[in-house]
Amino acid sequence: MTRNRRTLRTLGLTLLSVTIGGAGAFAQAPLNLPLSYPLRLQLQNNPEALRELQSRPAPSAAAAVPTVVGPWQTTNFPFPVAGSPANPLLMTDGTVIVHLINNSNQGTPSWYQLTPDITGSYVNGTWSTFASLRANYGPLFHASEVLPDGRVIINGEEYNLNENIVNGKQMPVDTNSGAIYYPSLGAWTPVAPPAPGGIPWTTIGDAQSVVLNDGTYMLANCCEFAPGVAALFSGTPPFNSSAWIATGSGKFDDNDEEGWTVLPNGNVLTVDAYVASGTCDTNSEIYNASTGMWSSAGSTIVQLPDCNGNKSFELGPQALRPDFAANGSGDNVIAFGGTTSGTTHTAIFNTSTLTWVAGPNVPSIGATPYTLADAPAATLPSGNVLFAASPSNGAFQIPTNFWEVGPNSGGNVITLITQNPDGPSSSSFEWNFLVLPTGEVLAVAPQASPRVWIYTPLPGAPNASWLPVIDTSPTDVHRAFTYQLTGKQFNGLTHGAAYGDDAQANTNYPIVKIVNMASGHVFYERTSGFNTMSVARNTASSTNFTVSGTTETGPSTLYVIANGISSAGVLVTVH
Repeated sequence: MTRNRRTLRTLGLTLLSVTIGGAGAFAQAPLNLPLSYPLRLQLQNNPEALRELQSRPAPSAAAAVPTVVGPWQTTNFPFPVAGSPANPLLMTDGTVIVHLINNSNQGTPSWYQLTPDITGSYVNGTWSTFASLRANYGPLFHASEVLPDGRVIINGEEYNLNENIVNGKQMPVDTNSGAIYYPSLGAWTPVAPPAPGGIPWTTIGDAQSVVLNDGTYMLANCCEFAPGVAALFSGTPPFNSSAWIATGSGKFDDNDEEGWTVLPNGNVLTVDAYVASGTCDTNSEIYNASTGMWSSAGSTIVQLPDCNGNKSFELGPQALRPDFAANGSGDNVIAFGGTTSGTTHTAIFNTSTLTWVAGPNVPSIGATPYTLADAPAATLPSGNVLFAASPSNGAFQIPTNFWEVGPNSGGNVITLITQNPDGPSSSSFEWNFLVLPTGEVLAVAPQASPRVWIYTPLPGAPNASWLPVIDTSPTDVHRAFTYQLTGKQFNGLTHGAAYGDDAQANTNYPIVKIVNMASGHVFYERTSGFNTMSVARNTASSTNFTVSGTTETGPSTLYVIANGISSAGVLVTVH
């Protein structure tokens, strides 16, 4: 491996060029980067800077032999096609779908599905093709959510297929495309872009999104400088432009590069990344789900966005954690910084007192500080947060390293994790996390590797008060019939995974597992019709579940799982 650094004085960005050779490597392809809108505009007029930024090779071919390194293990069956998997999402039947990025580091219309084996293992799971998007929609960096009725929606893209090639390099397109997957149809259908007030959005891009407590889908527009451009949709089919409702008045800045976190009270927290004047501050904001308005949530105390120096305007993820009194009682959000020079900070928001305190700094390795300038995190069943970070001596550097941060360790102690074999050749922005029903984390690095990793967290059990609780359930069920469960905390107290802005992989919805007593075999049953998406404590919850045609008959135990945390089991007989 050879490394060549140079300073791009025009943009103020320090970037890393990497050349990797060896047998079995794919042909080199330009790297597509999750750029902030202001930086994109600069790069469009600076092809030399763009070439330097994109100068990274395509991934090597996946090894056929499973790899185990410390807590990391590849799936026993490699990803089945050339290219790499991206944007993993947990379907409500316990399967995982991933989006195919081709060997030219471009989005495609193709998706693939990972089904756990008969023991519930994702390591031993099998791959199959999944429904494809329409032929002209192959997004890279986009919004994504699982809706309360079990459908999946994606919106926007920063890059699409092989469009907008300038001087041999791909530039962002930020279109307003979208699609929704219907499990009942086994197919994606187009989603009309928002047109609140009759004025259609022309861009969505690498937008953030959330599902509010009442099931309403809230979507941002990445690329409008008018403050707070966002829209709501109730999720009731069919989607059409006139059904979207404008929201988000009173916002201090636009939505570019920000992450959104739904709080236990149902409102949405964000840290400001970029304002039209280009100023740099420590402001945060809260969206009131009842009024549709933003207001200040106060100073984060320390700077989090990369809004001075390199001015990439990147941020890290915001992860909700249960039951950790960082600055008083109550749950909290740990927000990671994305600064690309020097030390990177974190800040902790207490969801009860609505106040911020400075968190621990992101560690250095040797003399090299690390940052989360677009990077994943995941709240684990123990309450710890797994996160990925790369060197902060410029934008989108390599390598990537991984840490867990308390409270399981007794405070905000950050523990370095054994390096993942794909870490040395990747940047943190390339990684996506997904919390599995097993409590493990599925990790992929699209544009860096075709391998699918399963991470086993550091030891630590969830607090008993975090578990979903089943109050009422059927005692006898039949294949192909649908039933209802009621209880508390079916969505858990967190959201699972988080990312800087796009690549949402929330899992705050119930997964139903039935285990046959005689064989020990595991069956995930499709859920739908959630009464709420709330992550507040002791929330009254209900869900429907449909018993699959392959579920084994006989005495069994049924569980509800949210974000990798399982309820106590209840007895059920499958007929």
